[in-house]
Amino acid sequence: MGMRFFFAGLFFLTLLFAVGVPAAQAADPFGEIEIREWTVEYGGLPRDPDAVSNSEVWFVGQVGDYIGRLDPQSGVFFKRDLDDEPGPHNLIVGDDGIVWYAGNLSGYIGRYDPATDQIDKIAMPDPAARDPHTLIFDADNRFIWFTVQNGNFIGRLNPQNNDIDLIKVPTPRARPYGIKQAPDGTLWIALLGTNKLASVDPETLELHEHTLPDGARPRRIGVTDQGQVFYTGYARGVLGRLDPTSGTIDEWPMPGGSNARPYGMAIDGANRVWAVEGGRPAMFVGFDPTTEKFISNTPIPSGGVTVRHMDYNRDTKSVWFGSDAGTIGQAMVGN
Repeated sequence: MGMRFFFAGLFFLTLLFAVGVPAAQAADPFGEIEIREWTVEYGGLPRDPDAVSNSEVWFVGQVGDYIGRLDPQSGVFFKRDLDDEPGPHNLIVGDDGIVWYAGNLSGYIGRYDPATDQIDKIAMPDPAARDPHTLIFDADNRFIWFTVQNGNFIGRLNPQNNDIDLIKVPTPRARPYGIKQAPDGTLWIALLGTNKLASVDPETLELHEHTLPDGARPRRIGVTDQGQVFYTGYARGVLGRLDPTSGTIDEWPMPGGSNARPYGMAIDGANRVWAVEGGRPAMFVGFDPTTEKFISNTPIPSGGVTVRHMDYNRDTKSVWFGSDAGTIGQAMVGN
């Protein structure tokens, strides 16, 4: 269960060499941040943490079929097995402490009450919506919005009565993936199977598609306080930005080049963008939209391999992530 702390500088580089990272990979032209990691002793592809507080971080084990909780202060883990093996893909935690998770392989959204250990399952109203993918709360915690990747839907769940609305994406095999809400309430969705983003009006449920440069394959979404929409361009190794007002699109090559495979991303309290390039080690990269320059590039100490989703926590001024190396991580971004 042990917690491991890793710091930038010579000590950090010593650790990198100790685990066999080549010197060329350890070189960093941008500057590094502190990254902490906790090894999940029962494995199972831990991912998509939601940090409730300094002592409560929830996550799912997608392959291990469980809901997990980490106390970062003590390093103690809690595990709740899901006997129906739903391949939980993502979770979010409400202000009331209820944990909602995507039963990706079983076509439902789960509601777990830690106080009673009770699980309720809310089935999709259309069997074609077979794989709920990523869940978010809206700004008012009124609705849960979610993507359905292979079913090709955007969904809205009302937690008060468990009613679900499904919005079909018009482009076939669009693979709706990451989802975020903008300050004006608009939902933005990465359509991984295309070179498009989608936007949904939260009141009318009207969906629009927005075309990106060819081959973009956007995977995750982040929205700044000014409403600028950032995306990770997985296939071409870029970080992209769409200005919804003007329609202008800008892209910047990731430090790792065209094969960087940027995946998980988050935007911090200073509206800086953080994204992770895949690899051994995976690289935790920072970008400042004001200067339009990359500002940080840190190897994930465990190796990381792939970081699929990230969550910025304002209280701790840090970005939380799960890695395919079997860890829950915290990147101290400082704002």
